Amino acid sequence: MNDAEFTAAPTSRPVAIILYGIATVVAAIFIYPFLWMVVSSFRTQEAILSAPMRLLPESFDTTAFRSLATIGGTALSSFAWNSLLITMLATAVGVCVMGLGAYALYRNPRLPLFTSVRYGFLLTIMYPSMLLVIPLYFVSYTLGLLGSTLGIVLVMSLVPLVFFIFVQFFRTIPHEMIEAARIDGASEWQILTLIILPIARPVILTAVLIAFLMNWKQWFPIMVLSTSPDTYTLPVALAALNSEYGVDFQATMALATITVVPVVVLFLATQRRVMGSFMAGAVKG
Repeated sequence: MNDAEFTAAPTSRPVAIILYGIATVVAAIFIYPFLWMVVSSFRTQEAILSAPMRLLPESFDTTAFRSLATIGGTALSSFAWNSLLITMLATAVGVCVMGLGAYALYRNPRLPLFTSVRYGFLLTIMYPSMLLVIPLYFVSYTLGLLGSTLGIVLVMSLVPLVFFIFVQFFRTIPHEMIEAARIDGASEWQILTLIILPIARPVILTAVLIAFLMNWKQWFPIMVLSTSPDTYTLPVALAALNSEYGVDFQATMALATITVVPVVVLFLATQRRVMGSFMAGAVKG
């Protein structure tokens, strides 16, 4: 067979136009709610309720952003700082633990628990988080971590997707490379720090980005484990805007914009690396 037989036939122009048209419609469906949220944050409460689906605002009203200086007696800067601190700590702990765990399984593929651990992490993805309320609360209370930043960080550091990314990456490293280093007299620590870590830098960066994006939007563990607003984050502050007298849609949209826009910008800036990691995992899996 020649190379021409392995070359995919080019897509015809009409088919390409149809595919791009479908992709444009799907993209618009997903982008519209985000744009509506941003625009609604500059509209008045009456305007949002009178014309809820209108994309262009009648006028730009920044009252909602000014009213968010404090939420429930707590400064907005406190929520923002908690979000950044907890997300960064949970990301650092999660990447280290998930990476070392995946590396341990890579080095010992014949362990009886190898398959069980992998499927155990897969189960945590499918397991509804609401069913973990009582176990999380009981364990945190028993260990004295209830209401502490450490307890929240430890729970949020479990990111199964990061574990699978590391597992798929380590599967691409030939064991012969490790054996050659061991024959040359390298210790386990030298193999990890001088061989594995330099090779794994791209996937570590990808894991950090994914863990950061996933932890930033977390609210459930914080709602369960927090005992005071001192550990509340921006997603949790959104719930504080709802009162028994109704919902302030303008303030809600403004705070949602403050919460979402930073991670959207981060994702757009790093989407090639993140999506490339997903595609690599799909091919290797």
